[in-house]
Amino acid sequence: MIFEMTLHPESRRLLDELEQLALPPIQTQTLEEARKRLVAPEEPLEVVGEIVDEEFDGRGGSVRVRRYHPRHGGAGPLNLLVFFHGGGWVIGSIETHENLCRQLSNACNAVVVSVDYRLAPESPFPAPVEDCVAGLEWAVACRDTWGVDGITGVAGDSAGGNLAAVVALNARDSAASRVDCQILLYPVTDRNLDTRSYLDMAEGYGLTRKAMAWFWQNYMGEQDASQPLASPLQAESVANLPPAFVVTAEYDTLRDEGEAYADRLQEAGVSVLRECVPGMLHGFLMHPGRFAEVGQVIGRIGKWTQQCEQAGTT
Repeated sequence: MIFEMTLHPESRRLLDELEQLALPPIQTQTLEEARKRLVAPEEPLEVVGEIVDEEFDGRGGSVRVRRYHPRHGGAGPLNLLVFFHGGGWVIGSIETHENLCRQLSNACNAVVVSVDYRLAPESPFPAPVEDCVAGLEWAVACRDTWGVDGITGVAGDSAGGNLAAVVALNARDSAASRVDCQILLYPVTDRNLDTRSYLDMAEGYGLTRKAMAWFWQNYMGEQDASQPLASPLQAESVANLPPAFVVTAEYDTLRDEGEAYADRLQEAGVSVLRECVPGMLHGFLMHPGRFAEVGQVIGRIGKWTQQCEQAGTT
């Protein structure tokens, strides 16, 4: 793939604003300090039809979820999308990703279930995976109660994209819950920190190489990070996985591993729609008021979800 490598003006402004904040590198902060720095941008929230907070029993105890119903239900089948937030498996919550879930609910005509999985290092791998798998199974069991009659998908951004890919792999291998599509938004797919994008964007573009090393260390500790449920790019086979929409950002340390996973899926015969958004930084989808590209990408995800439903994947 050829990258244009022209930084979007708003991306430059965002980086300048972050520089003016003079925040210390996240890997030098305490967990409490690190978790306070990831907050939802102060932008108007998209209006949805209904929001419900509830819990289900996971392997490690109760797991919070936030359920979003689309604003204009009834226009075709109602889908189910189980969402996993980003934050390096260490930070982030259902609150930080509220607006993204609202947008996906409306665009995909879906009940979106955002899972507040356990975080590392207090609950390292595989605890977040266990909560996300359990979240999918719980949501699927509730489909009829919520009036869902369309497809079931998984979605996530960054580390949440990793969890979505892993949950799709697990669903294929366990046959516990069927997944009809996967939406992977600048996903983490491998522990390899030596890709071109990692080296080219190691510093100065938001998410740094050192920060990702810190996230991985907190998540995996001394465990083998090459196992497929941690690094889905290392899976022996990615055949027979559900169709995937893979979004990457041009100025993102994670760009190349997201592209590599899309390549592997395509080579295995999986239907893939992929988009590397020019000029964007990691996490750009959290800023719909700043980037017009956010609404455009979300709109394309919505149309693609409808195509998946029409293809008869239910």
